[in-house]
Amino acid sequence: MKSVIDILDLSVEEIEELIHTACDIIARPEAYQEACRHKKLATLFFEPSTRTRLSFEAAMYELGGNVLSVSSGSSSSAAKGESVADTAKTVSCYADIIAMRHPNEGAPYVASLNASVPVINAGDGGHNHPTQTLADLLTIYREKGRFDHLTVGFCGDLKFGRTVHSLINALSRYEGIEIVLISPEELKLPSYVKKDVLERNGIPYRQTTSLLEPMPDLDILYMTRVQKERFFNEEDYLRLKDSYILDLKKLETAREDLSIMHPLPRVNEISVAVDADPRACYFKQVLNGKYMRMALILKLLKEAEQG
Repeated sequence: MKSVIDILDLSVEEIEELIHTACDIIARPEAYQEACRHKKLATLFFEPSTRTRLSFEAAMYELGGNVLSVSSGSSSSAAKGESVADTAKTVSCYADIIAMRHPNEGAPYVASLNASVPVINAGDGGHNHPTQTLADLLTIYREKGRFDHLTVGFCGDLKFGRTVHSLINALSRYEGIEIVLISPEELKLPSYVKKDVLERNGIPYRQTTSLLEPMPDLDILYMTRVQKERFFNEEDYLRLKDSYILDLKKLETAREDLSIMHPLPRVNEISVAVDADPRACYFKQVLNGKYMRMALILKLLKEAEQG
């Protein structure tokens, strides 16, 4: 029985299959309205979430299934000290598939080892967020029609951003990818990601503290929050924070077909004036996330039934 804890749990072929299914759902939603009838998804969210939890729940409802929901650790037996392993075994008695978000890295993996139904990692600490990466990949596919021969800029918090690490992992399997890493020195991509992913796969990359300098070269700009709490002193934060706010002025040198992405939530790193620009894709990402979660739920339930 397959679970999805890391984006690398899915082969390139499986990701293409999921994208094909998601595109078919978009084209023929009525054909999927009863696909998960009498099936139950348990959403176990032990830390706050709006988009991801509601996206999983909307996905299951649109497939004709039902949802059992735990929206915080304080409302579950975890508050009494129950282990992740026991929670997974218990919830497996009630649900056909589990989506789990947990503040501790590795918790969904532990759940997958103990559950008797498929487990989907909906985010574990700063570690993995594979369904956000699937949303990102469907967005890239729908905007660009391909995953190869793209120059992708990642901007903001590259040190702690789990969405950045997961998407770099996913893109590293395609030809002709070039990566531009745009961040303050304090929030540079960890050296292990550069060594184990980019360098090991021969992916050309460059690092810069300037958002403006690489702008004309980018096919995709993936923005993330620069968070005040990540800095050792407020002076450095105040000096750098405006450098990473994307506005229409900074987009003057960008390509007409640039795709601007962001995993959300946004604070102030993208001006609301950019929302009306046809290159803004971040709310499309939200919708694409629902379609990819629908495709993933279908795939895992079908495989579980086949044994």
